[in-house]
Amino acid sequence: MAGGWARDGAVNEQIEASIEEELKRMNAGKRARGESRTHCAECGEPIPEARRAAIPGVTSCIDCQSERDARPVLRGGINRRGSKDSQLK
Repeated sequence: MAGGWARDGAVNEQIEASIEEELKRMNAGKRARGESRTHCAECGEPIPEARRAAIPGVTSCIDCQSERDARPVLRGGINRRGSKDSQLK
C-alpha cells in the first residue's frame, strides 16, 4: 500500500535503485584496468610485485593509496531519502 502520491511499490523501487547504484559504484573500482605500473604515479616509488599481482591496473604505492583512501569522498546525486517537503523547496 502506497501513501500520498506514490504508486504501490514505489518506496521499494527507490530503495532497490539506491542499493543498485551503490553496488555499481563500489564494483567499478574492482575491475581490472589493464597493466599495472611499476612505479607510483604520485611519488615515483617502486610498487611491490605482490601488490601489482593482487590488484590489476594498480597505479599507486600503498602509502599514496592509503592517503587517498583517508580523504573524504563527496558525492552528489538525487535525494531519494528526503521528505516531500524538502523536495518542494
